[in-house]
Parts: sequence; structure tokens; C-alpha cells
Amino acid sequence: MSSAPEEQAVPTGDLELRGRIMPASNATFLGDLGGVPVVYKPAAGERPLWDFPDGTLADREVAAYLVSCATGWDVVPQTWLAEGPHGLGMVQRWQEPDPEQDAVTIVGEGELPDGYLSVFDGLDEMDRAVTLVHEDTAPLRRMAVFDVLVNNADRKGGHVLEMTGGHRYGVDHGVALHHEHKLRTVLWGWRGDALSDEEVSGVLRVREALGGWLGAALADHLTDLEIACVDQRARRLLDRGCFPAPRGEYPAIPWPPF
Repeated sequence: MSSAPEEQAVPTGDLELRGRIMPASNATFLGDLGGVPVVYKPAAGERPLWDFPDGTLADREVAAYLVSCATGWDVVPQTWLAEGPHGLGMVQRWQEPDPEQDAVTIVGEGELPDGYLSVFDGLDEMDRAVTLVHEDTAPLRRMAVFDVLVNNADRKGGHVLEMTGGHRYGVDHGVALHHEHKLRTVLWGWRGDALSDEEVSGVLRVREALGGWLGAALADHLTDLEIACVDQRARRLLDRGCFPAPRGEYPAIPWPPF
């Protein structure tokens, strides 16, 4: 089901910082809000990006969460804008992943584990032949579809949180939702595969919500062109009915991939 975020309660109280998350490209803190552990990224701590000149990374993180709500897949943890010790910023519920699971990993070349798909072959820091792989699961497929919708330019393996029970959360969407093609991800294992009925339904839910609550909510965080391009990407996915393959001169894999 697609649901507007207003239906989900946001923690209240004073945001208290517990420490800084290192390393991170921008100021990122672990905090506590009303007894709920959260991640806080103040807009004042963002480094300007020449290729993302509009708005803030915090706005894009919230916009990605809104699209996640529209899919009905719970890809992105609850995310909102709030005031904190360093000013207005993105606040997101902290999610503790299961350290025993690896949705995305590197194995020796030719050693593809059961239930995994190969992304690319390369050399590690010791010049050993290795292969980047990811699991072949429904939750990760849905994340890959979501990344196409939001034009995610930074789906590293470390941005996938493996939750106990099999759910997969995606985090760090500050460089997403640009109007130009910038899809850069480690989740290429399904390229060319047909979308499932549930994946098609999720894309249709986004298109429907763009004409109502989603379109209105995104207007607070994105440009009109960026919002129109969400619908354009959704229509393209539905028309083609399959996962895209890398295209253009833009790098298809984020570097480093983790």
C-alpha cells in the first residue's frame, strides 16, 4: 500500500547528539530524539556539489523517503526535516543492521555464491581477481527499482542495511532525484530482467501519488523539473517493463563501491 508520511508519527523532543559518524562526506551525527535513536545531517554541514546546485542534500534525502512511502515498500527509514544543535537538517530513524548478513559483497572471481548475482569483475588492493556480487532477493530488487525512480547517484554496498528477518533498507540519498540521468549503483544484477507484477504495481503507485499527496509534498524539496522527471522515469520503466542497463558516459558504479 502507498501511504502518505503524515500518517506516521514523528518523534518529538529535543535532539541530543551522541557522537559524529565517521567517515562521512558531510557532517553526520548519531543522536537521540524522544528516546528514538536517529541520524542527523545538518544542511549547514553539507559540502556544495557543482552537479547538484539546487536545494540541499537534506531536502533530497526527505524527497527520497517520500517516494519510498509512495511505493509502499518501506525502502527508506522514516526521514524528515527538523531543527537540531547545528540548525535545520535531515533526521532519520536509526536502523541497526544484522552484521551476519551481506546483501552486497566481494568474492573471489568465479566463486559466485548460491542466491547471488554477479555485477562486475575486477582486482582488489592486492591485485587479486574478485567479483562484486549482490543477493537475488525481492527486497533488494525493490530497492533497485526505487533507485531508478529516484535516479540514485550513489547506491554503494554500504548504503544497503540488512535487517534481521530479511528486510533491506536503503540510506544516504542526498545525491538523488536530479533531472539529468545520474543512476550509479552496485545493483545491476537484474539488468534486462522483466519487472514483477509487484514491482510494476509499486511504480504505478508512485505515478498515482505524484498527482496527489506526493507531488504536493515533493514541491517543498525539489524543483518542478525534478518532480516531472520522477514521473518520466516511472513511465519509462512501465513502458519498457524491465530493469535498465547502464547507459551514457556517466559512471555506472559508485567508487568506491562500499
